Parts: sequence; C-alpha cells; structure tokens
Amino acid sequence: MATAEAPARSKGLHIALWVVQVLLGLMFAFAGATKAFSPFESLADRMPWTVAVGVGMTRFIGLSELLGGIGLIVPAATRIMPKLTAAAGAGLALVMVLAAGFHVMRGEFAALPINLVLAGLAAFVAWGRATKAPITPRG
Repeated sequence: MATAEAPARSKGLHIALWVVQVLLGLMFAFAGATKAFSPFESLADRMPWTVAVGVGMTRFIGLSELLGGIGLIVPAATRIMPKLTAAAGAGLALVMVLAAGFHVMRGEFAALPINLVLAGLAAFVAWGRATKAPITPRG
C-alpha cells in the first residue's frame, strides 16, 4: 500500500521513464556537444539561427543541453542526488519551449514539432521522477 512517504511504483512507468531518460539524455548530450564544441562556421551552415544569436549564446545553449542530457541519466543511474534528474527534465522542457518561441518569431515553423515533442518528453521525465516514480537516493 502506498503511503505519503513511499508512493506506489509502477514498473511500466519506471521502465518508460528510463527509456525516455536515456534516449533524451543521449540526444541532448550529442546535440549540446555539437553546439558547444563544433567550429562556429560549421554550425552556421547547418543551423542558420546560430548566426542570429551569436557564438556566446550558441555555446551557452550547447553546454546547457549537454549538462541537461547528462543530468537526465547520471544522477538517477548513480542514485547520487537523483532529484537532479527531475530538475534536468524541467530545465530541458523550458529550453525547448523557449526554442519553440524563438523559432516562431523567426518564422521557422518546421522546427516546432521537434521542439514541442522534446519539451513534452522532458516534462514527462520531470513529472515522473518528481512525483510518480522517484529514484531513491543512495545511502
């Protein structure tokens, strides 16, 4: 029976969260590392929006995505400060909502489905790991 201290755990939800965490984590880590460490000229050719925001903001976005991707996996996997996984999910959901707004302002409507799906998946991780299937800290 579930108590206020130990919510009922659904094995299916737990598995679904892990699958989403790993896939999103790898995707954000790869995309973030690309933005953070690739030559800017190469990024500008592939992602025209980077010219509008500049090198500094592009690197900041890349590092944020890289760290967010790591945050989706490592704290939960190690059970060291696993609440950071929910925080990473919430932060990445916010980044994707802001990215959608940015693309709308630029008339880049083709980017919206990707931004909104990623925002929804990141919000799912944040919600799931914060409320329905939290990871118990080590100790």
